[in-house]
Amino acid sequence: MTTFRITEAAVLLGVSSDTVRRWVDTGRLKAGREQQGHRQIDGADLAAFTRAQIEENDGAGRSSARNRFRGIVTEVIRDAVMAQVEIAAGPFRVVSLMSRQAADELGPEVGVVAVAVIKSTNVVVEIPGHERVVGHL
Repeated sequence: MTTFRITEAAVLLGVSSDTVRRWVDTGRLKAGREQQGHRQIDGADLAAFTRAQIEENDGAGRSSARNRFRGIVTEVIRDAVMAQVEIAAGPFRVVSLMSRQAADELGPEVGVVAVAVIKSTNVVVEIPGHERVVGHL
């Protein structure tokens, strides 16, 4: 049986240790204690919790794309024809190229929350409340 300490689970989930502790304290995530009294989370329980989190947070509606990275727009470069949008999603940097017209309609700006939806070689940038715009990697 594989188990994880709170800090290990936090790294895997991309959240703080305090967040994992709150989830355990409120009963959202099951944890036991090892002999030294440290909390440990069973690997199967952590996997089930993670799966439920992914399904719960996939609020974009119906889509065949499953790779979604929520982050913050860190750079937008526009020229006459194309635009480049960079998103920092946790430790990941995702860059999307799209038409200038699409970028102008979507309106990504530095500091705005966005979702990079990745399917094959396409990166779809979403800003809540706006239409989807497809760019290429």
